[in-house]
Amino acid sequence: MKKRVRILAYPYVVWMAIFIVVPLFLVLIYSLTSGDIHDINSLQFSFESYQKVAEPLYLKVIGDSFLLAFISTVICLILGYPVAMIIANANPKYRSLLLMLFLVPIWMNFLLRTYAWMSILSPNGIINRFLAFLGLPRLEIMPGNVAVLLGMVYNFLPFMVLPIYTVLSKIDKQVLEASSDLGGNRVVTFTRIILPLSIPGVVSGITMVFLPAVSTFVISGLLGGGKTPLIGDLIEQQFLFSRNWHFGSALSIILMIMILISMAIMSRIDKNGQEEGGKAG
Repeated sequence: MKKRVRILAYPYVVWMAIFIVVPLFLVLIYSLTSGDIHDINSLQFSFESYQKVAEPLYLKVIGDSFLLAFISTVICLILGYPVAMIIANANPKYRSLLLMLFLVPIWMNFLLRTYAWMSILSPNGIINRFLAFLGLPRLEIMPGNVAVLLGMVYNFLPFMVLPIYTVLSKIDKQVLEASSDLGGNRVVTFTRIILPLSIPGVVSGITMVFLPAVSTFVISGLLGGGKTPLIGDLIEQQFLFSRNWHFGSALSIILMIMILISMAIMSRIDKNGQEEGGKAG
């Protein structure tokens, strides 16, 4: 039986090697070399690309990327947690309907959703036309950081709600009843029972929002209008326009390392949260 399982795993291992390990290895090689990428003999070992990342211009782009990703994650958490609680505590007959209505937008193509926000936030968009109709001054939202944040929150909010809802819906109602019987009000029940037990879902939601937000380039490219370049935009520019694959690879490796560090921190928090949740339970 074990041998059959191993045989079934071989295609997946081959797939991983070809489409994940090999590309990552090539990116690492390009980041540590200089020269013509089409001529292997011209490649020379160099840290030039990593030294270039340390320039103030690129450090600012990296800092802006993590700042906007952090802010959008916090906003998603503030908005998503109450929504998840409302859906989890809703009547079972309507719970699936509420969840479906909330998830319907993400069934649409990611690019189309972002284009929709362009028609809403642009200088001649729906909001400014409505304000002009009322005789009010226009809002200069797009392009800019505010538009990028709105796009991030709109596109990634469901990824915050889903894991939190999943955890909240699995909390044993008897635990909440026991807290009430012991004299705990809603605030005490939330802070001492619900919140600790929901930490794994919160951590999963933060991870699922922060990682794509920090590496996005579509939202910042369309809604930022080039005024808010993020690290994803910079990597895209190096590979597709500047043709500097060495610098683009160095940026990719640095972004991957930062993401791995973030995941390790969140995994540590998740582990502590599960321990506290176990004590609360």
